[in-house]
Order: sequence, then C-alpha cells, then structure tokens
Amino acid sequence: MNIKDRIKQPNICTEEQLVYLDDLRLKGKTNMFGAGEYLEDEFCLTRSEANEVVGYWMDTFSKRHPELFNDPETIST
Repeated sequence: MNIKDRIKQPNICTEEQLVYLDDLRLKGKTNMFGAGEYLEDEFCLTRSEANEVVGYWMDTFSKRHPELFNDPETIST
C-alpha cells in the first residue's frame, strides 16, 4: 500500500507546491505552520486551500523523504 492509498492528496495540491514547501523548510524562512501564507502568495491560493496543501505536506513528509529518517545513529536496537 503506498502513501496515496492512505492519505488523499487534495485536488488543489501539486508536486510543484510540495517542492516549494520542501525548499521553504530547508531555507528556514518560516515555521512550517506559517507556510500557508507563502503558498497563498506564491500560488494564488485561498487560506483554506493553502492549509490543505500544508496539511498534506506535513502528513506525508516522512514518507516522501525517508532518507531523513533512516539515520542509523537515531535508530534504537
């Protein structure tokens, strides 16, 4: 079962938006709970639409970036 089978991607959400949020996170420009405003401005989304995209991004982040969570130093045996 892949991630899209478990968490429904909002119709408004695009790969470009997810990459934008990844970049925003890496740059440390904002706390990710404030990222919706950036999405609103960049992609002409309503607050509700932006919140849907950010929510999906947060819910799926670890599945889309497993390499960030497979650090042997942090895995307990």
